[in-house]
Amino acid sequence: MKNFTLGLNIVLAVAVAVLFYLHFSATKKTAAADKQQPQSSTGSFKIAYFEMDSIENHYEYLKDVRKSLRTLEQQKSDELSVLRNDYKTVLQGYQSRGKSMTQEDMAKANEDLQRRDMELKNQEQIKTQELQDASIQKIQQVKKKIEEYLKEFNKDKTYAYILASSGDIMYYKDSVYSVTNEILKGLNDEYKKKKQ
Repeated sequence: MKNFTLGLNIVLAVAVAVLFYLHFSATKKTAAADKQQPQSSTGSFKIAYFEMDSIENHYEYLKDVRKSLRTLEQQKSDELSVLRNDYKTVLQGYQSRGKSMTQEDMAKANEDLQRRDMELKNQEQIKTQELQDASIQKIQQVKKKIEEYLKEFNKDKTYAYILASSGDIMYYKDSVYSVTNEILKGLNDEYKKKKQ
């Protein structure tokens, strides 16, 4: 009986040692896994949003981009006006000579007017495409600046998502989660530094 009790005690001691080992090694693995997974104090993620119309109306860089695009649009419009005026001047010149022109002169004038008309239409397409390309490029630059700033803004990983709110996209939002003012201030401060 003494040997049986001694054997049982040895088996129990080994079993307790194995349980301790398994318990503490599992805790270390769980702790290591927890360190790899970002968690907030509540175990859920946070979402914030900003009002896109506020950014569009108050972001100084975007205002400057719009101003430069308006200037470019005016420049393209002025270039086209010169071409249109040249066409009108040539047309009026031909019209004033009208009855004194020979059949051959009229044919040449007609060819010249058609060529000028095609050139004018071609230039209108080119200028429109140039303006469209410049607009797309500038808007992509603005979007990239906002995205880069949001990465910096959220470098502490406070938010899982930061959404741009637009009236036709979001149906409900709680203003408690708005970060519009902070983002707008940060974007404008960053832009002022780069302008100096």
